[in-house]
Amino acid sequence: MGCVVEAEAAPRSAAEAPEPPILEVEDLHVWYGGMHALRGVTLAIPRQGLTAVIGPSGCGKSTLLRSFNRMNDRLPGVRIQGRVRFAGVDVYGPGVDPVALRRRIGMVFQRPVVFPMSIFDNVAYGPRIHRLERTARGLAERVERCLVDAGLWEEVRHRLRAPAASLSGGQQQRLAIARALAVDPEVILLDEPTSAIDPVATARIEDTLRRLSARYTIVLVTHNLQQAAHVSTRVAFLQHGELVEYGPTAEVFHHPRDRRTEDYLTGRSA
Repeated sequence: MGCVVEAEAAPRSAAEAPEPPILEVEDLHVWYGGMHALRGVTLAIPRQGLTAVIGPSGCGKSTLLRSFNRMNDRLPGVRIQGRVRFAGVDVYGPGVDPVALRRRIGMVFQRPVVFPMSIFDNVAYGPRIHRLERTARGLAERVERCLVDAGLWEEVRHRLRAPAASLSGGQQQRLAIARALAVDPEVILLDEPTSAIDPVATARIEDTLRRLSARYTIVLVTHNLQQAAHVSTRVAFLQHGELVEYGPTAEVFHHPRDRRTEDYLTGRSA
């Protein structure tokens, strides 16, 4: 007589199961010497979409951003307590290679940073170092794809061998984004990338970020509340090194749960 197996509830489909966050911070404290820059920050950032980090100057926005890919390691006197996880792995754990980590979590800085070489070679630099392409054709296609993704291709396609320094500030910042994309990152960190460029260039970068956020996880530090409201899907508000509020952008901006958030958004507090 065959055995009887009781019917089990059907497992949840992959579409129904919640996807684990790509970045997680748990009770994170960061000190620069005697300065307590972050105080017990805990948050989780989902895959894809754009998370904006807002708050007054000196509140810990850039410190939080740099914690995700260990850029704070470069600073003297830094001390870190707590957990930062990328795809479930503690980035400060033993055996984690910061260089390999920064390939998967790229970064674009406040002021455009271009290498003293051609536009093409700026984008090709990372793929060459990491040997991501075996042929010149493959490398050229990768460079083109990243320049297209960064919204720069049509402006530079006929002068790829020109010095990158010949580009305008806004173009250089989009070139920096293309260079970050060229090594196939999963996360892109941006530290006030439009603060040093004009409004037209800013609008182009914002459009680029909106498009990229459908395929990448983007974390943007910005002092521009209008920018955060327009381009982000989630917002984290920091004040005095503490995470005051974190949630969907529309909810935080229109229905803040904490009075401190409301005061900051309405200009009642700096």
